[in-house]
Amino acid sequence: MKRWPLTGPRLMKRWPLTGPGLTYLTVLMVVPLGLVLSYAFLRRGRFGGVVYQPTIENLTRLADPLYADVVLHSTWTAALTTFLALLFGYPTAYVIAGLPRRRQTIALIAVVLPFWTSFLIRVYAWIVLLSGPGWLNKALRAVGLGPVDVLYTDAAVVTGLLYAYLPLMILPLYASLVRLDPQVREAAANLGAGPWTTFRTVTLPLTLPGVLTGCLFVFVPSFGNFVVPELLGGGRSVMVGNLIRDQFLKARDWPFGSALALALLAVLMVLLLAQAWAARRYATR
Repeated sequence: MKRWPLTGPRLMKRWPLTGPGLTYLTVLMVVPLGLVLSYAFLRRGRFGGVVYQPTIENLTRLADPLYADVVLHSTWTAALTTFLALLFGYPTAYVIAGLPRRRQTIALIAVVLPFWTSFLIRVYAWIVLLSGPGWLNKALRAVGLGPVDVLYTDAAVVTGLLYAYLPLMILPLYASLVRLDPQVREAAANLGAGPWTTFRTVTLPLTLPGVLTGCLFVFVPSFGNFVVPELLGGGRSVMVGNLIRDQFLKARDWPFGSALALALLAVLMVLLLAQAWAARRYATR
């Protein structure tokens, strides 16, 4: 099909449809990103704020071992959350994809139902569950295992992140599994492949784009989250999101906070490019 160039009159005809979206992106994404980019190369004022003197000191501070440890801890926490989400999310998506169409709709509604509630309320609910007199310890006492100190630990942070972002893993996996032709798996079974061999050689490779997308959807918000580490970690588990928030709101070091935000954005862009490359590579096989 021949594509006609977008000349002036054609652009004007499309502007009523594309204009509001482009304006929204320009005002709420491009402008703030430009401010963050400019602040990262300026100096901090003596009492906070920004002094309009160019410098690269904020970028060199990123190499400080203190901040490197925070990045490594954030990476480990996000990676563990992503692994657990894949471990629990793939079987869930597999079961949902195998249900009758009507039950699939009901199951998907159940998966996204937590998103209908405030994220903050859901995190506070986990504080009630994991606290000393909470339901978790009551259940452990009932079976004679005794109370455990889970709240304000890294385990509580991973639990909260897993609960918050597990649906973001299930949905892309379900989308890949439901499009999978069942005759492909039947052909593998007819050729003598067992259930595990069929999954390893047929189902998993064909749904790998969904796996990569789900991992990206879970890793990215987990890596930059600051609400869950603050509430469920009690401030003891410092992640990149907490560090950026503290630079802007507590230390009032906007230039260094902007440099941290740019570093986080660069990491996420690398992950996005890697996911796109991997998905394109497996799609052409």
